[in-house]
Amino acid sequence: MSDKIIDAALGIDPDPEKREWEYDGDGTKIYKPEKGFKSKTKFPLVQQEDYGDVNDAERDYEYQRQNFYNLVERGTDAVEGILELAKESDHPRAYEVAGNLIKQVAEVTEKLGDLQEKMKKLKEVPNNAPKNVTNALFVGSTAELQKMLKSDD
Repeated sequence: MSDKIIDAALGIDPDPEKREWEYDGDGTKIYKPEKGFKSKTKFPLVQQEDYGDVNDAERDYEYQRQNFYNLVERGTDAVEGILELAKESDHPRAYEVAGNLIKQVAEVTEKLGDLQEKMKKLKEVPNNAPKNVTNALFVGSTAELQKMLKSDD
């Protein structure tokens, strides 16, 4: 089985010199998926969006959620390709790889569900917080405490 068959099944240009590359912030070479890695699913590749004033937790949640969606979509494409390849070759190893890939895609979807639950719990925390604080703790020296008490009088 040659790499050309695998590249054709996955929709990748077999010649690395003809592929379009991008570079990450640290100089790592990244293959541009929108320029040759064709998706067989009906959903487009979700692009990173600018969320403006949204707090870090919300922004991180959206970023992680988008990454999970992209991983699921890419995994689905890869599963379709490897299943076609397994049918053509009728080799047990190809079916084993397909099974492992299906399992990994299922784990990513499970992580997406866990992310939803964690974010839901995180948003519920401020509503469950105590409204009044009855016991306050002063952190400082006794001299600072005496100075503060004298200034209140």
